[in-house]
This record gives sequence, C-alpha cells and structure tokens, in this order.
Amino acid sequence: QVQLAESGGGLVQAGGSLRLSCAASGRTFSMCAMGWFRQVPGKEREFVAAISWSGGSTDYADSVKGRFTISRDNAKNTVYLQMNGLKPEDTAVYYCSADRRPYSTRPYEFDYWGQGTQVTVSS
Repeated sequence: QVQLAESGGGLVQAGGSLRLSCAASGRTFSMCAMGWFRQVPGKEREFVAAISWSGGSTDYADSVKGRFTISRDNAKNTVYLQMNGLKPEDTAVYYCSADRRPYSTRPYEFDYWGQGTQVTVSS
C-alpha cells in the first residue's frame, strides 16, 4: 500500500508559478505510475497529468499542456507538479494519486489518493 501527502499549494497571482510535491510512503513507490488530479466544488475530479513508474512517459490534460510539468524522484519517493503560467481557472484542490499495479502501462488505474492541497490563482 502507498500513502500520499501533498504539499506546496497556496495563493498566487495569475501568471505565477507553484511547485506541488507528493511524498509517498512504502517500498513500492518506484514501481507505481503516479498522477495529479484536481477538483473544484460542484465539479468532478479531473485529470491533470500522469507519469509512468520509470518517469519515461508522461501525459497531460490539454488544458495544462505546455504550462505544467510532472516529474518524479524515485530515490526520494516524491512526485512533483511544476505549474507555470497559472490562470484563475487552475484554482482547485490538487490531489496526488498512485496506480497500485506494479510497472503498469496505460491506461492507468489510480487507486491511492492523498488528502489534497489547495491552489488558488487570483486574477
């Protein structure tokens, strides 16, 4: 089992940057595909980005392509989401997730979730 804890959220002006971190516990982190999702009140949780267990493959939602970058450091059991060029519509609670299947390929199945971190972008 993997436990996840996000950090790095906050308030930023439009055009600014934030880097979210997700620290994972458990020896299986390096075998897990990881993802970031976000949710605003009254809406469904939406996919933001994903990275394969090795870090060799990444996927992004169209709305964040070219602005957000997902990466991971398996030695530190941490996955990151670098967010540049933030827009007010990026305001949401951001969740880290993990695919429990070792060495999985697309389509990923995200089974483990963190508690979320709030990102607020002011105009």
